[in-house]
Amino acid sequence: MRRLIDVGGALTANLDVESLLNQVLEAARDLTGARYAALGVLDQDREHLERFITTGIEEQAREQIGDLPRGRGVLGLLIRDPKPLRLAHVGEHPDSYGFPTGHPAMSTFLGVPIMIRGEAFGNLYLTEKVGGEFDQADEESVVMLAGWAAIAIENARLYTGVEQRRQELERAVLGLEATTEIALALGGETDIDRVMELIVKRGRALITASSLVILLVEGRDLVVLAAAGDVGLNIKQTSIPIEGTLPGNVLRKGAPELVPDVSAQLRLGFADDISETITSAILVPLMFRDRRLGVIAGFDSRVGGTQFTAEDVRLLRGFAASAATAVVTAQSVQEDRLRLSIEASERERGRWARELHDETLQALAAMRVLHSSALRKGDVEALASASRVSLDQIGTAIENLRGLITELRPAALDEIGLKPALESLIDRAASSVPKIETDIVLPDGDARLPANIESAVYRLVQEALTNVIKHADASHVWIRVEATDAVMEIAVRDDGAGFAPDADANGFGLIGMQERALLAGGELELHTAPGSGTTVQATIPLAAGDGQAGAARQASG
Repeated sequence: MRRLIDVGGALTANLDVESLLNQVLEAARDLTGARYAALGVLDQDREHLERFITTGIEEQAREQIGDLPRGRGVLGLLIRDPKPLRLAHVGEHPDSYGFPTGHPAMSTFLGVPIMIRGEAFGNLYLTEKVGGEFDQADEESVVMLAGWAAIAIENARLYTGVEQRRQELERAVLGLEATTEIALALGGETDIDRVMELIVKRGRALITASSLVILLVEGRDLVVLAAAGDVGLNIKQTSIPIEGTLPGNVLRKGAPELVPDVSAQLRLGFADDISETITSAILVPLMFRDRRLGVIAGFDSRVGGTQFTAEDVRLLRGFAASAATAVVTAQSVQEDRLRLSIEASERERGRWARELHDETLQALAAMRVLHSSALRKGDVEALASASRVSLDQIGTAIENLRGLITELRPAALDEIGLKPALESLIDRAASSVPKIETDIVLPDGDARLPANIESAVYRLVQEALTNVIKHADASHVWIRVEATDAVMEIAVRDDGAGFAPDADANGFGLIGMQERALLAGGELELHTAPGSGTTVQATIPLAAGDGQAGAARQASG
């Protein structure tokens, strides 16, 4: 009894079913002195043995026996009538089938059912008691052991089920958190290359894939635009036909595909050296509303072998919805930037054409009329007078062309840097504005800012000054250009007439100024009102990538 109590306590403390079954067999042998013990687990219909676990039989003998019992003969009797069965000579029982070739000799037998909540779980079989036959005390001990085993097995099964559900719930929560984090990370990003990089890195981490790629539609092909993991960067820009390939089928169907066993030529469409390294794959369409953008493909799970699960499909499919929104947003911003850039260029060309037509071309036409008139008169003095007038007009035209060339690209900006170019620009404007105050703080020494930054700063100041001269009728202008560790700040303020900011301001070149700030990754603000002057402020990041948020705001605004 003391041994049974100890065994019961040990069994109920074991929460691993497999370990528990073996522990029951060892305890049964120990309590009864049986040489051999077996535990048969019933199938779902409780008609046959689904599993048969043994102890005491050597491995070599077990191999000679061959297939394990399925529940016929005496073993089947316990299945049909789950009651304890004790036999002095098992081979003499009417239901005995005998033993297969190589089976150890067995005579004495004790069988006891294991009942869980009134239903048979399996049977405990004991044979060959050392020193004689199994007696009533052995039967009572094994019946009590079977009761302990039933409780322990039920506890272990319940614990395993609860643990599995807990793990599933944890994974679902982690998946939701990861998807939320991914959506937040992608939601604030508008650079298409950065969006692609985030998608492949976050998507790979979400499903713990060895590698992940994103393919977007280009004509009749799918093109790999980003990759992360073992496939390497050499797969980028690989083109895969939509027709006749697995990614193409996923794109057309608009449904995910789980491929547990990928052969080297499973119509994946990748290069042979890449396809041959892939064991399993998961492909999910990238869709925005009814628009099919491409496919996300993950290869070889790094958890539990290389196989993906249905849960991985669910996670990647949810992630693809956020990724598709981010891709469409980034593509729209990119298209808007290109459109604004083209519009700004066209406006610049139109302004240059007007300058050449209104000044240079008109001056040349006037000189032509003047000389033609002098030639018709045939008067030397008239010709000399026309030449003198023409020289003056040529000088004016040269100055106008020089000014236009300077506006197109000032030589000082390329040769000696931003500060001298700005000082020269302000000197030229001083003749048109009574008072200009400046505060220009740039890096000391020979340090130069990136060419696109210098050009953007120069153009912003130039356009703002041009507006002051043409439209403001100002008596005082304040100009501040300051470079800090992170950003370049530009401000041009005047005390002139101002204007209504909601009016059509195309004539003030504001769209072009906004476009220049946007292309440099920065942002521009305008403060003005009729009679209150105008202030133009711009901020341009000096570090690469710092201006994405500002660019996004300008593009959306």
